[in-house]
Amino acid sequence: MPDWSVRLSELAGTAKVPGAVLGIWHDGETTITPYGVLNKNTEVETTEDSVFQIGSISKPWTATMIVQLAAEGRLGLDDPVVKLLPEAPIDPRVTVRHLLTHTSGIDGDVFTDTGRGDDCVEKYVGLLADAELLYEPGTAYSYCNAGFVVAGRIIEVLDGRTWDDSLKQRLIEPLGLKSTVTLPEEAILHRAAAGHLATDGSLVKTWQLPRSIGPCGLITQSAGDLLRFAELHLTDDRFKDMQEQQVVNPGGAAGMTGVGLTWRIYDWQGRKLFGHDGTTISQLAFLRIDPEARLAVCLLTNSGNGPGLFEPLVSEIFSHYVGVEHPAPPQPIDMPILDDRHVGRYERAGVRLDVVRRDDRLVVLAHATGDRLAFAEEPEQEYELHPTAPADGDHFVTRESPLNPWVPMTFRPGYLFTSGRVTPRR
Repeated sequence: MPDWSVRLSELAGTAKVPGAVLGIWHDGETTITPYGVLNKNTEVETTEDSVFQIGSISKPWTATMIVQLAAEGRLGLDDPVVKLLPEAPIDPRVTVRHLLTHTSGIDGDVFTDTGRGDDCVEKYVGLLADAELLYEPGTAYSYCNAGFVVAGRIIEVLDGRTWDDSLKQRLIEPLGLKSTVTLPEEAILHRAAAGHLATDGSLVKTWQLPRSIGPCGLITQSAGDLLRFAELHLTDDRFKDMQEQQVVNPGGAAGMTGVGLTWRIYDWQGRKLFGHDGTTISQLAFLRIDPEARLAVCLLTNSGNGPGLFEPLVSEIFSHYVGVEHPAPPQPIDMPILDDRHVGRYERAGVRLDVVRRDDRLVVLAHATGDRLAFAEEPEQEYELHPTAPADGDHFVTRESPLNPWVPMTFRPGYLFTSGRVTPRR
């Protein structure tokens, strides 16, 4: 058995990640390996029970509760949302299934802070009348945080309690979890990680996202608790359908072929995996599950450089257990940019992307806008675009830091597809 503590330490040092916890569950046996510090300013050591924000890995938790409600006969996955939430300003064609598969068409990166009260999710959903419908429901895929807040509100209405309380009563307590929380006043009772910027390693100024978006990304927990949740999805047949692909992923990065009922579906050299990633304010989390091998691997990090640690580390782990590696990221190719057809402005909720030409290069100027400005680590960033295969002038790669893998950005008629999101041209 490899010494994963050695490899975690070596690879985290190369990626300049201050602190991380690696969790491996294999056929009933759990191994937790911590590394580094939770906060570079305080130098508090990372331990096995340290808690990190798991960001959008919260979405499968919300989806699991929706599936529980469906099994109880209290909703149907193809019910229109307005049947369950008559007061919600949601297109009447949008169904619960659309919410769980990112196909609702709702402009998804709405991060409105509606306060700390127990009515914050209800208030958030009430404001979605202002959110743009990017495409007809069910006709495309675009990653949608807002849709999961709506799903969280459905849980609140049907259960008659807050999303946080339903999470506790439906999942946290039945699973016996001791280090899973949603609120900052709960997190500070544990050894909690703080985020660090990818660019210079400095500590972020804001710790957590608004409570209003809890159902899409506000869980903070230990690696052991996350693995217990993964085990639930490996052993409980009630949730098997969540692993079946519902929608094709048009990007295809990292071996992701599509989306099930919230779980991302992956093909790694012929092996079918499912999982999810999560990003908050410079805290990045990763989870990959191989049901055939009864293997689950998670990595919790406190740095924007998390991908630069995750990809080589998970490749070694999966190579050891099942003989496959994380798919190689797309690579730049040497190809001149001969026209300006992609130069212009692209915008969705929370972000404006200006594509400009500089000599023979294309550059993206990214600006955080609206509510996102309240917690954007770096409100303005600049990314150089590099052509990639297929060499058609529409496919590019970029990256936030030289320590991170390349990620795709693809131009389509009328929009830019990046980070799994449709960003319309304006």
